Amino acid sequence: MSKICFLYAGQGSQKVGMGEDIYKAYPKFKQVIDGIEVDFNLKELMFRGEEAKLAKTRYTQPCMSAFAAGVTEVLKDNGIKPEGVLGLSLGEYGALYASGVIGLNDYLSITVFRGRVMEEAAEGKATVMSAVLGLDVAKIEEICKEIEGFVEVTNYNCTGQYVICGEEEAVAKAEEKLKEVGAKRCIRLNVTAPFHTKLLKEAGDKLSDYFEKIDFNEPKIPLALNLTGKFYKKGDNLKEIMALQAQSAIHFEDCVKAMIGEGFDSFIEIGPGNVLSGFVKKTAATLSAKVDILTIQNKEDLEKVISVIR
Repeated sequence: MSKICFLYAGQGSQKVGMGEDIYKAYPKFKQVIDGIEVDFNLKELMFRGEEAKLAKTRYTQPCMSAFAAGVTEVLKDNGIKPEGVLGLSLGEYGALYASGVIGLNDYLSITVFRGRVMEEAAEGKATVMSAVLGLDVAKIEEICKEIEGFVEVTNYNCTGQYVICGEEEAVAKAEEKLKEVGAKRCIRLNVTAPFHTKLLKEAGDKLSDYFEKIDFNEPKIPLALNLTGKFYKKGDNLKEIMALQAQSAIHFEDCVKAMIGEGFDSFIEIGPGNVLSGFVKKTAATLSAKVDILTIQNKEDLEKVISVIR
């Protein structure tokens, strides 16, 4: 019997048109999207907006979360619920929602607030994020320490794929050096803030204050946490953990290892991309574990998942 984990995608995989075909086909998805109240036309931006505007953090985060919430509700409507959850960065809030830690309204209000304060905290900072492919993480960490200026590893995604972030000039120097010592490629990410670094401490502090007025429940199912790379355990302060998550390195690879270690062998990625599926495949390969992975990017994918799981 398969053990299902829902995976929630992070910022960077957004694209114009995401969810439009699902909106037209599934009343439950439509209900979720139409019920979201934000200070911009969310549906218009998701379905027919400009890529540049959608890529702005204050818009990306609620749009991605709306997609995730809508798909989760359609799956639930069809009797498909996760037995464990995991998200990457922004996607971790989708995991909190799916595990019962926060309700739908709080999920959306948090990600609207988070997107805004992260964008504000990044203003005036010339920073970039870059995915480093094909190099051992210890070597990447070593090179980052040698570079003048601020650059560090922020995303431990999977073997052979780690993300560095920092001041644009320092990242550029690091990329050059990393290629010299064997990195296959360095790919700049489509994001507009220095995520998971000390440069977003201001946003993390504001999130901490914002969480005070929101109730966080105990997760009803296993939830792996980006900050620690381990499962939530009773007594963990989720509000503090999620405030720190915005300004600290995240450990997705360890989260996947924890999930596989607990017998999770079926992963469903929810989001307009398949980045996390690749991370899971690579991590499973390092453990010689067999996993099944499905993605839900559009109506066709959703129909396939419903028919396969049923």
